[in-house]
Amino acid sequence: MTRIVPLNNVDHAELRVLAGHGARFGDAVNQAVVFASEFEALQRDYAILLRRNAEGAYRAVVLLGVERDENLFLDGDRWDARYVPALHARGPFSIGVSGDGEPMIHVDLDHPRVDPAGEPVFRDHGGNAPLLDRATAALRAVYAGRALGEAMIAGWSALGLIAPVTLQLDLAADRRVNVPDCHTIDTARLAALDGAALERLHREDLLRPAIWMASSLDNVRHLLDRKLRRDAAVSF
Repeated sequence: MTRIVPLNNVDHAELRVLAGHGARFGDAVNQAVVFASEFEALQRDYAILLRRNAEGAYRAVVLLGVERDENLFLDGDRWDARYVPALHARGPFSIGVSGDGEPMIHVDLDHPRVDPAGEPVFRDHGGNAPLLDRATAALRAVYAGRALGEAMIAGWSALGLIAPVTLQLDLAADRRVNVPDCHTIDTARLAALDGAALERLHREDLLRPAIWMASSLDNVRHLLDRKLRRDAAVSF
């Protein structure tokens, strides 16, 4: 049974957590759910897209690989990018709500990262160790991003800015991989908006993430380059 409990520096003074990345930590996936609060950092390395979840609602994701369970940003136990998506950077930590409604950091004591060989979570005298500071920053992105996500999608949808996009990756002369069910920002529609619509997007801080999402599609080419290099190294 998973043991998720509120984190504190008394009960968990000796808690240690493994850093790094790998399949055993759930990082071997070809996409990651992301949040609007991360878009500025994400668009430098990843293609940000909208895909529908099981309930049919849009959610933002970044592409990490082409094949099933393939993360082309994993290099041994290292994540090869300037920014790691928050859900993969938070480790065993999550945000829960206390009895008075305040958000609190929780820890999954059965998470594979919880290990005596890992880094300390707290300093000797009770302050946060660097590992917890990093996790806390990731949790802030998740917590803030969830609140922004529905408003962002609603705002874009109201202006007709969300459009399907077809991604075709040519891995060889006779091998093409299609990434289905993807949506992005319709840049022609965005450019055609009148001043009032643009002012509304700017006022609600929905213009910047729209531009970041649209421009991030250039990173599909870099993802393909990673895939070709990885396949060439395996076949060598």
